[in-house]
Formats: sequence, C-alpha cells, structure tokens
Amino acid sequence: MRIPFQRLDIAFDPEVADALQRVHQSGRFVLGPEVEAFEAEFAAALGVRHAVGVASGTDAITLALAALGIGPGRRVLTTAFSAGYTALGVVRAGAAPVFADVEPGTLGLDPESVERVLARELHSDEGRIAALLPVHLYGHPPAGWERLLELAAAHDLPVIEDACQAHGARFRGRPLGSFGRAAAFSFYPTKNLGGLGDGGAVATDDPDLAESVRSLRQGGEDTRRRHLRPGWSSRLDEIQAAVLRVRLRTLEERNRRRRTLADRYRTALAGLPVRLVEPAPTPPAALVTESNRHLLVIRSPHRGALRRHLAAAGIGALVHYPEALPAQPAFRPPEHRPDRFPEAERAAAEVLSLPLHPRLRESEVDEVAETIAAFDPSPPGAVAE
Repeated sequence: MRIPFQRLDIAFDPEVADALQRVHQSGRFVLGPEVEAFEAEFAAALGVRHAVGVASGTDAITLALAALGIGPGRRVLTTAFSAGYTALGVVRAGAAPVFADVEPGTLGLDPESVERVLARELHSDEGRIAALLPVHLYGHPPAGWERLLELAAAHDLPVIEDACQAHGARFRGRPLGSFGRAAAFSFYPTKNLGGLGDGGAVATDDPDLAESVRSLRQGGEDTRRRHLRPGWSSRLDEIQAAVLRVRLRTLEERNRRRRTLADRYRTALAGLPVRLVEPAPTPPAALVTESNRHLLVIRSPHRGALRRHLAAAGIGALVHYPEALPAQPAFRPPEHRPDRFPEAERAAAEVLSLPLHPRLRESEVDEVAETIAAFDPSPPGAVAE
C-alpha cells in the first residue's frame, strides 16, 4: 500500500532504547519499579488516584467487574456496537452482557435505548443488571454521555468505562476514563498510547477497588502470598511499562496531530457522499468534546466497493466492526432480534476506517479524499457489503 492504514512509530527512539536497557539491567521484568512509576504517572494524567497495570484491555474490563463482585448471575448493560473484546471482558468475569443500541452520531450508547432496556430487564429473572459499560468508541464519548451518567446514578449502577480507545480524550475538560467507578484502558501497539506488545490498566478513584484489582491480577493473592480467592495471571510487564512511560510524555502532542489531520479530512470530505462518525463539529458539541481521534471512520452504503476502490489506488482501509455484537455467536442472546439494534446493524454494514496516525502526511489525507471523490458506486457489483 502506498498509503497504508497504519504506520507504527517503530523508528529508533533513544529514550525507548534507554528504557529497555534500564529494564534489562534491573533484572526485574514483571510488576517492578517501572510498572509502579507508570501507574502513578498514568493516574496523574487521568486525574484519578489509582491506575493498576494488567495484561490487556480485555483483562482490565474483566478485573474491574470482578473487583466489584459482578460475576455469575449478574448482567452488564453495554453497547451493541464495539470490538468483541468489550463483551468478552464481561463474559470472562462470569457475567452476561445485555445490549442496547447506539446513536448515529458517534455510535456510542444511545440513552433512549438504555432507558428501554432498563425498563424491560433491570430485574429480569435472568439476573439483575449490575453495571453500565459504555464504550468511548473511536476516541469519542457517546453523544448522550451526561444522560448515560444520570441514568446510571438513578438506577444505582456503577459505570465501568471502556476507554480502551480514549487515551487523552476529554469531555468538558476532564479526561475520559475518570468519570465512572472504574475505567479500562488498552495499550495495544496501535492505540494512541501503545507499547511494544499487549498491556492494559484499570483506572479508579476507589482505593478498595484498586486493591482488589491488584490482588486479582496476581492470582487473588494477599501480601503474604496466600490465594484468598481465584484470580488471574494478568500483569503488566516492566518492558511495556517503561516504553509507556516514555510515550505518555508525548501523548498530547501526538493527539493534537491526529486532531489536525482529522480536521483536514473533514474539510476535504465535505460534500462527498460519505458520512463522518464523530461528535457534531458545531457548538455546543465542539466545545464540550475533545476527541483523541483514535480512528477516522466514515459511513457509506457502498462500503465494500469503496474499500476495493481505495485498495486499487494503494490506500489501506479497515472495517471496525463488521458485525453487531448481539449477532455474534459468542454473545448472541437466545432470542436475538436484530430489530432491537437497528443503528448498530446499519453501522456494521457501513463503517470504514481511513488512514489516520501521527506519521500521516497532509498530502496523503488529500489523496485519500480525492480518491473517494473519484469513486463511482454505479458500476455493476458496487453494492453495499
């Protein structure tokens, strides 16, 4: 691909090299001083009291729920449109996901759909809904974010934010990941804050929850290395923590670059028959939400043909995500009804992620937009996929 979907920042970085050497010389490779330092620095960046490093973003969801005692016989209300790992984190905690539809602007949880689900299933025979798990998809808070927090408070539901794509994003000046009882972050290499492998963290202001996650990530042990309850082996390693400490210092700079490129995309795509997935670009939304622009996502009823058109021009584009969660075999309810999730189903058929990363050039943004402008959906075979 001439313009690949992603160019990872793998060029030689003296600070990263120094961090790796520091870990190697220390002889500490798991849950050592680098992890402790990163946890403190990441918590400070979020404005919360605790961050607990774990092995992945999925584990962060699982351990946050488990630390709250949300497991077998309990259910978690979450979005019908996200990466499968959102629902997988719930299932691995022993709980069951219950899905609500999304709103069409950011594809975040729709408060009206959440209200309907709560009215129908809050105290179902299948188990009480015990938590709300919203996703800051593509680095945006849901368009109804404040309403979702109000609903959770009204029904006494703890909010666990899936902030795995939201590093550095803000709502009313406050970092996403600092609003709920806890938040889950991923440090997969393609994230805005990514390491050289997998990793994650649970962020929280609750000292008891943080201490419980620390125990659960280490097999359920206490300080005397007794296993008080079955836990997990889910630890952030020293190499990832050392690299993340370096990259955390430049996170805001790289996010600003993403925002600049996203603004250029918005201008270049204006008037074309595609629709950007983003918060409204006009006030008040533009003044309230500061996205980290994890992904630049458009919608097209001719998604498959458009993706092939871009590929033929040497431009990489990916589909995040091709199927709504309730339709997937691992999470499908016994009586799956697609009509309950019309926006999620439409999004799954239309979304297409375009190249967006700090190393993308302005001229490449313009070329992507020009290639989309040259797309003709009318030839035979150019149908929605």
